[in-house]
Amino acid sequence: MAARTVHKSAIPIQNPNAIKPAESNGIMSDTEGSPSIKSQVPSDASPTPASAIANHTSSIVPSVAEVARPSATKAPRNTWQALDMGGVGIKNIPKTSGLFAFTFLTNLYLNHNALQTVPPEISKLRQLELLDLSGNALSSLPPELGMLTSLKELYLFDNQLIQLPPQLGTLYQLLTLGIEGNPLDASLKLIIQKDGTPALISYLRDSCPIPSPPPDRVWKHFVGQAEREAMNSDPTTETISVLSYNILCERLASEKLYGYTPSWALQWEYRKELILTEVVNRNTDIICLQEVDNAQYEEYFTKALAEHDYEGVYWPKSRYKMMSESDRRLVDGCAIFYKASKYTLVEKHLVEFSAVAMQRSDFKKTDDMFNRVLGKDHVAVVALLESKETGTRIIVSNAHLTWDPHFRDVKLVQTALLAEEVEKMAHNFARYPPRLPPTPSSAAGSTTGPTAGDNNASSRPPPLYSDGYKIPAIICGDFNSMPDSGVYEFLSTGSIPPDHEDFMSHVYGKYTSEGLRHRLGLKSAYAGVGELPMTNFTPSFRGVLDYIWYSTATLSVNSVLGEVDPGYIDKVVGFPNAHFPSDHLAIVSEFRVRAPREPQPARPPPVFPEPSRAHT
Repeated sequence: MAARTVHKSAIPIQNPNAIKPAESNGIMSDTEGSPSIKSQVPSDASPTPASAIANHTSSIVPSVAEVARPSATKAPRNTWQALDMGGVGIKNIPKTSGLFAFTFLTNLYLNHNALQTVPPEISKLRQLELLDLSGNALSSLPPELGMLTSLKELYLFDNQLIQLPPQLGTLYQLLTLGIEGNPLDASLKLIIQKDGTPALISYLRDSCPIPSPPPDRVWKHFVGQAEREAMNSDPTTETISVLSYNILCERLASEKLYGYTPSWALQWEYRKELILTEVVNRNTDIICLQEVDNAQYEEYFTKALAEHDYEGVYWPKSRYKMMSESDRRLVDGCAIFYKASKYTLVEKHLVEFSAVAMQRSDFKKTDDMFNRVLGKDHVAVVALLESKETGTRIIVSNAHLTWDPHFRDVKLVQTALLAEEVEKMAHNFARYPPRLPPTPSSAAGSTTGPTAGDNNASSRPPPLYSDGYKIPAIICGDFNSMPDSGVYEFLSTGSIPPDHEDFMSHVYGKYTSEGLRHRLGLKSAYAGVGELPMTNFTPSFRGVLDYIWYSTATLSVNSVLGEVDPGYIDKVVGFPNAHFPSDHLAIVSEFRVRAPREPQPARPPPVFPEPSRAHT
């Protein structure tokens, strides 16, 4: 239980920016750590416990250590972040109060007033770490208090509370909850008395009713209705639909990382059904999944998706090579699934970033490569596909880059290595002759399903590719990079200078002496309508990390799947939750293949390599 004393760390509401002289009554003096001189003290200075107790009208002092908030934006040193409105006789706080515009506040004291309600708009103060509502006449609390996920101290002493809203269960950082002096349900008091604040928060979290699901995400179309109808009726129109999704591997879906998520909603048995439903209902031609456990790929996804006409390609992260058989099952990696009735897998490739980097002669004497790049075992998977109906070839890449923002340079290096490997694979793929359509006799004698070249009834002949850049390319993945990053700039523009800030002054051979370049002509599928507001959503982060890149010379975007309803997002603290099984969103796009511009030469006889090859 919390003790009834609180550090004095607020600025009086009368004039929060004023510097007051010492008062003669002895209650406030400059030598006792008065808040009136906070602007003269460095922002990292803290009042002493004695001065805090002496100067605060509240009746409580928390014995809670300060917890780092790495995701919070640090305020300038000359700003104020605490506000004391305690003991001034406030009876009501209107919903339109200017108080809710102070979104930078970390400490707010509303204690010892005459408040009977707290408006839901208090949820706008997302930076609050301490909230004191003690000594009022509150008989209930707004569920929106659960949106204040930065709270570490919440004081509710001496009110008229009988119940606590279960939505407070999302306050996963709460260390101190003061509830004495309330006619609370005895079971709630027993939990906090016996096991403390974290136990009560966990109980509220897991017993919270499931909210209503959001409305379906709406498609955003790049072409008008009339053009869409014309394409649907044109037998020569060829489309490719793609889904990319970081599904959050089982090993990382823990209460330690996602303390705001009900424990039952983190269980793999619950999440895997939601993931499969999302993937199957989109019914795309190609599925790219990141963070797929080795065991889950083999035992769940391969079998479940086979029932929906999918075959797959998968590689786990490099660390699996050094693990026992049982430990390998828990290593995650990247998987590509494709409609088996529509495409033939010609080749599959593994791009192991650290191994590919080791093969570069200009990297061998680079200390940064050994100290930074080789320490990451991320991979990309590439599938070379061919349409069974039209003979069109497609290069599909699925990547998962390192997450750490302190390794922006490594993300750039990994992306550059991927682009180079895709270009090499594309040029090799272009040299393969097209598959011949079946002869009437072979078609009549076939007893199996369609093979490469079957049903090649397109009005245009199967395309020949003079170089790899003529082959449609799609690069999906979790790039752990925002749209203002060097990774995004490199992929979308085709180059970045050698002194780009995201190299962070590290040295990577030709990359940092000549810059990065590629000729894939890529664009994000969502760029035409604007990137989504977010593809990753947690209490401490909301932004775009996931992309579907496509070659603009060979593909055009028909449509993309839109954002999650903003009204729903405003009422949840983050993913995963009961409706979204991962902290990432699935992103989906439909493309149409652009017809080749150059005349098609005569077809040479078909020659094909082995269908499996790894690049390491």
